[in-house]
Amino acid sequence: MGKVVCVTGASGYIASWLVKLLLLRGYTVKATVRNLSDPQKVAHLMALEGADERLHLYEANLLEEGSFDSAVDGCEAMVYSLKTLAEKATWEFVEENGLDLVTLHPGFVIGPPLQPTLNLTSEAFLNLINGKELFSDGVYRYVDVRDVALAHILAFENPSASGRYCLVGRVTHSSEVRAILTESFPSLNLHAKSTENLPARPAYQVSKEKAKILGINFTRLEVSLKDTVECLKEKNLLSF
Repeated sequence: MGKVVCVTGASGYIASWLVKLLLLRGYTVKATVRNLSDPQKVAHLMALEGADERLHLYEANLLEEGSFDSAVDGCEAMVYSLKTLAEKATWEFVEENGLDLVTLHPGFVIGPPLQPTLNLTSEAFLNLINGKELFSDGVYRYVDVRDVALAHILAFENPSASGRYCLVGRVTHSSEVRAILTESFPSLNLHAKSTENLPARPAYQVSKEKAKILGINFTRLEVSLKDTVECLKEKNLLSF
């Protein structure tokens, strides 16, 4: 049996890709989900290559003390999603207990979802395409979900990895995203917003140097957008 890694919230957008890539690299994965009896949460995970031999699913809930004990037992690493305050508390805990911790901070994550249903990130992407008011036009930091998942693995495999890593492939305005999509999918009939009354947004960049040290070569935005649209169409979540 190869190295064992625990992935919490494994049915999520990023976590599903992380499980997929870990299995492809020969890892044994102990993955937690909230409800093992929900096929929309587990079916796509069990269908992954290597799942029959090296994927073990556990039902766990943060509100139930001890529910993660079996999942983390025997693991060499654990991947967990944290909010800002929780991250701060975690840093304090690892410093007090001499543990190793690496945190990854992705921008607006795009890319093909593995789940069969629409998740919050994919829904936000559809709002951008449809020009809904729920999506605020402006400058965003985009990164491919596959790059984010791979970064988690590389951070574990690199003994020198430490601290916080920003994961951003490209910073651009949402109007440019629509322009790229229109070029790739002329029949998509995007709903462009007027930019006349938009406040000026400062242009900025996010350094990629620390992420590149891990071995990340960010996926081109054009590729991420194309793959996302094609995947959503295949899943009948987008029609044109």
